[in-house]
Amino acid sequence: MGIYADIKEDFVNAYRNDPALVSKLDFIFNYPGVWAVAWHRVAHRLHNANFKRFARIIMGFTQVMTNIDIHPAAVIGRRVFIDHGTGVVIGETTIIEDDVLIYQGVTLGGVSLTQGKRHPTIKKGAVIGAGAKVLGNISIGEYAKIGANSVVVKPVPDCSTAIGIPAHVIEKGRCKDPFMHNMLPDINKEMFEYLLKRVAVLEHILVKENKEVIEQDLELEHIYESFIKSMKN
Repeated sequence: MGIYADIKEDFVNAYRNDPALVSKLDFIFNYPGVWAVAWHRVAHRLHNANFKRFARIIMGFTQVMTNIDIHPAAVIGRRVFIDHGTGVVIGETTIIEDDVLIYQGVTLGGVSLTQGKRHPTIKKGAVIGAGAKVLGNISIGEYAKIGANSVVVKPVPDCSTAIGIPAHVIEKGRCKDPFMHNMLPDINKEMFEYLLKRVAVLEHILVKENKEVIEQDLELEHIYESFIKSMKN
C-alpha cells in the first residue's frame, strides 16, 4: 500500500476503535494520535530516503501540536491507533506491528545508550494500557494486553495479560477477549490478604499448642512494662 492509502486507513480505523467519534470534524481537534501517526508515515519515508533532518523537523512540529513524541525511524504498521495520545513516547528502534492499540501516556522506551535495537517490538493486535511503560529490546506478543500504569521490562507471550510494577503475566491464552481495565485483579491486595490470613492461622496454632509459653511471655511483658515505668519515675 502507498502512503496515502495507509493514512486513509488510519482515519477509517479510528471509527472502528472509538465509539465517541461521530464527526469528521472531530479529527481536527480531538484526535492527535491519528495525526501523529499520519505525519510519522510521511517523516518515516523521508528518514528512509536519507532526509533525516527534515524528518526530525516534521516530527518536532508534530510533537508540539499533538504532545506525542515519535521518532521518525520507528516502524509503525497498518491500522495502529493511538487513543487520546497525550504524552505518548515512541523511541527510535521501536517496531509496532499491525492493529495495535495504544492509550495515552504510554512510553515505548529504551534502557541502553548503545546503538542497535534498544526499544520494544509490539506485535500484531496488542493493547498497551494508559500510562504503561514498555522498556528495552523486548517483545510484546500478538494480542497481548498490558495493564494501565504497568512497567514492562521482560517479554510478554502471545495472548497474555501483564500488569504491575514490574509487570508479570496473570493470564494466558486469551487472544481476542476485550481489554477490560476495570476487571484486572489487584495482585498486591490479594497478596496482603493471603499474608494476613496466613499469619492468623500460624498465631492460632501457636496459641493452641503453646498456651503455657504464651502466658509466660505475657507475664514477662508485664514485668518489663513495670520496670520501664519505675525507671521513668
